[in-house]
Parts: sequence; C-alpha cells; structure tokens
Amino acid sequence: MAVTTERGDMLTVTRASLLSLRAALLRSGDAQAAVTLQEAGYAGGTTLFEAFKGWLSERTHIGVEDLDVDSFQHRASEYFSENGWGTLNVGTIDEVVATLDSPDWGECDLNLGAQQPACHLTTGMFADLFGRLAGAPVAVLEVECRSAGHERCRFLVGSPEVMDAVYEEMGRGTDYDAAVKAQAI
Repeated sequence: MAVTTERGDMLTVTRASLLSLRAALLRSGDAQAAVTLQEAGYAGGTTLFEAFKGWLSERTHIGVEDLDVDSFQHRASEYFSENGWGTLNVGTIDEVVATLDSPDWGECDLNLGAQQPACHLTTGMFADLFGRLAGAPVAVLEVECRSAGHERCRFLVGSPEVMDAVYEEMGRGTDYDAAVKAQAI
C-alpha cells in the first residue's frame, strides 16, 4: 500500500528537545528506554521514506529505486543534512553489512558521556527506512557513537540473521569488524 506524505506528517523538533527527551528516558531507570526510542524511530520510517522519495523527485526526477550506490550516498547525505540530522557516508564491510558513518549526527550528545552507543531513535528510523529501500527487513546496530566518545557515529545495516550473529559475537567481546568479517566466511 502506498503512503502519501502530507506536509503535516513531518514536523521539526529542535535538537535540544530530542536530546532532552532521550536523556529523560534514559535517566528514568526504565530498562526499556532504548527500545522505546527505537520503536519511536521505526514508527516514523514510512513517513520518512515517503518524504525522502518526494524530496528526491523534486530535485532529480529519479526514483529512489533507480539510484546507484554513489548517487544514493550523495543524495541521502544531502537530504539528512538539509533536515538537520547531519551528513552520512555509506560504505560496506566485506560486502556483508552496509555502514552508515556520520561525523556530525544530530542525535549525538557530546556531553552525554554514554558508556555505549546511544542514537537509539536513529537506529529504529534507519531500520525501517533502509528496510524499505532494500525491499526486505533489515536490522541496524550502532557500534560507534560520538555520545560515547567516538569520533563518529557508525551504524551497521544488514539482514536480521547477520546482525544477530554480529551482536552475539560482540557480546562475547569480539570487535564488531571481526564479528562482521566472520559472517563473510
């Protein structure tokens, strides 16, 4: 079923508001706070996908399904940057997972001092958006985050089976790069 995005379906929320909401949820002691943020991000995926398609057709008259990887990277970075999220660089690790890297991602809070990646809303948003782009379900895992002191935010995007295996290996102490490469075998 096609969803038509009306202008009223998208709104601007200030970065300070988003970061304050996230911080309040994480401080609440609710063990499900990160999941709640991921679900909220995922819920907006349909509208985000339609908005991206509309934005793309206004500028290029090219359908999202016709973009090659280089064009997609350029257009996605431009779209997210124009909408206040930051720049994105798209890559891969051993053709097993896609990587989405940002040196200036909007959900990041340099003052958070997080012990682990914390761009939970983005993780859910990317899972829905990139699943729609791929035409199949995907899972997204943030493995580096500026909120946790890294130089960039890095999200891995892959099939749920691959991402589950990567997550399990990371839980055993394996570096994410090695965990991904083990899936290439």
